[in-house]
Amino acid sequence: MPAEDAPFRRSKRMAGIEISQIVQISERAGQMRAAGESVIALSTGEPDLPTPDPVIAAAHAAARNGQTRYTPTAGTAALRKAVGERAGVGPEQVVISTGAKQVLANAMLATLDAGDEVIIPTPYWTSYSDIVAMAGGVPITLPCSMADGFKLQPGRLAAAIKPRTRWLMLNSPCNPSAAIYAADEIAALARVLEAHPHVWVLSDEIYQHLSYRPFVSFADAAPQLTGRTLIVNGVSKAWSMTGWRIGWGIGPAPLIKAMTAVQGQVTSGTSSIGQAAALEAVTGNTAFLDDRRSIFAARRAMVVDVLNAIPGITCPEPEGTFYVFPNIEGLMAAGGFATCGEACAWLLETAKVALVPGAAFGLPGHARLSFAYSEGDLTEGLKRIAAAVARLTTETRKTAAAH
Repeated sequence: MPAEDAPFRRSKRMAGIEISQIVQISERAGQMRAAGESVIALSTGEPDLPTPDPVIAAAHAAARNGQTRYTPTAGTAALRKAVGERAGVGPEQVVISTGAKQVLANAMLATLDAGDEVIIPTPYWTSYSDIVAMAGGVPITLPCSMADGFKLQPGRLAAAIKPRTRWLMLNSPCNPSAAIYAADEIAALARVLEAHPHVWVLSDEIYQHLSYRPFVSFADAAPQLTGRTLIVNGVSKAWSMTGWRIGWGIGPAPLIKAMTAVQGQVTSGTSSIGQAAALEAVTGNTAFLDDRRSIFAARRAMVVDVLNAIPGITCPEPEGTFYVFPNIEGLMAAGGFATCGEACAWLLETAKVALVPGAAFGLPGHARLSFAYSEGDLTEGLKRIAAAVARLTTETRKTAAAH
């Protein structure tokens, strides 16, 4: 008789790591739609606006001109040069990757040994902690409350730094909180880090061009830390190029070289056509970005006003991105929900609106709503949320009166 196949065994490094909750919720919404239910998903960070025509034309021209072969592992010379010039560095300090997420993974794999620690202020993008864990590191999450503007305070940073701390991972503008670190706030964190030369900074600035207040790069506000700072950016969000999968890292040449070595054993160089498109994006006319920012700003105002009018929801005005991250603890109390996850699951099943619970981002009691959707979807989605909460609070009052 043939030998029985050995059961599947998952590696230890994958313990507790699953597909992100954002994707899970989006997939659940898709299943409900497929079953004939009218579901509005306000859960993903993907602009409804199209990729600009000149970018598409550049990709088409590249394909027609035979730019369809392998590219250098670190990226095409033209794109690395263009990205570097915008940051005031040479191309040897730039690596082009398959999206900003790969830049993050390359950096952690290139620098972390088992047990090394990475400080991550929360709320954070859901992949941060898993990427650190997959690289053998230990994510040290520091909750940053709405009262603190969802921003890391210097004293908390100082207290968290240990001998095994390798990185501070920041995101400004932040997904999901939409907070932006001002120049003086960056400078205050930098003063703490100056006393700890073993700690590097990863500043994820992918939402740079979706700022409703002045944006300052960490590298510009803390030039004394340039030798140990990695800036992460790309074209996914502002240019509506999520599917093109082009991001980049800008940092010290030895780090970029190590990250390139990692990339060489995982994907090699990223898409040649995508890089041609990204080159047009960063070197072409960017005046349209102001128009897009105005569109999102108008949606932001509408979303914030409606959410703040709903009992049990408190929504601060976002400083950047296309997300709001309201506190829903009042809604949780009214509905008897033990967690923000339960509240969001109730909204999905009852109101047919998909949001992401704050716990997925490391800060329970909140929910993330993306306004990267059409005005029609936003209007209808918010109407459904308001109606569901109104029914919930009415039923709660009736139940309380009955007792």
